[in-house]
Amino acid sequence: MSESVANEKPRLTRARMAARLAREFQDGWIVNLGTGMPTMCSDHVPPGRDVVFHAENGVIGYGRRARTLEEASPYLTNAGGQAITLEPYAAFVHHADSFALVRRGLIDAAVLGAYEVGANGDIANWRIPGNLGGGIGGAMDIAACAQRVFAIMEHTTREGESRLLRRCTFDVTAPGVVKLVMTDLGLFEPTGEAFRILEIAPGFTVEEVAAMTGTELDVAPALTEVLA
Repeated sequence: MSESVANEKPRLTRARMAARLAREFQDGWIVNLGTGMPTMCSDHVPPGRDVVFHAENGVIGYGRRARTLEEASPYLTNAGGQAITLEPYAAFVHHADSFALVRRGLIDAAVLGAYEVGANGDIANWRIPGNLGGGIGGAMDIAACAQRVFAIMEHTTREGESRLLRRCTFDVTAPGVVKLVMTDLGLFEPTGEAFRILEIAPGFTVEEVAAMTGTELDVAPALTEVLA
């Protein structure tokens, strides 16, 4: 099947991507969610699993995003400015204290959006060359200090170029930190010079995914479809 036909197939939805990545969170973890797609992960924590969500704006222990106007409050937001609910143990701390937790290495996992991820684990998520404005912000601290960094993003750009590359072409936020990448084509692990596909989007073949990946693609021995 041609790459153009593969590009027309339905890919994983953002909600499904977030749900699959949320299954990686372990009981008792402190997890930071970046802006954009990462914020959706708080809506999909498996039942019975205790995950403490941390936001750099000073909210520690929030839950899913608010679903109704009655639940929403302009004073309770995640780092992306979205209204959130709170867990019974939630706390509010100073911005500096929130970053002290990050810099102390107490964040078990961070989920970040990305423009590019390299097979060596580099992540580029703060600036597109040629675009004015913007800054690296807190992503630098979070990417460098979290015990694990998971990236979540579309597999290709609007122009069809891969975001999974042998090496990033954009300015790197942090080198060698990404452990897993969740895209709309599957779940991947950077291995240094290639990406290992661990789970694949239903309806796609390995050959189709490889054709849309900017470096070598290895296949896990127990490759399965994304179930979440």
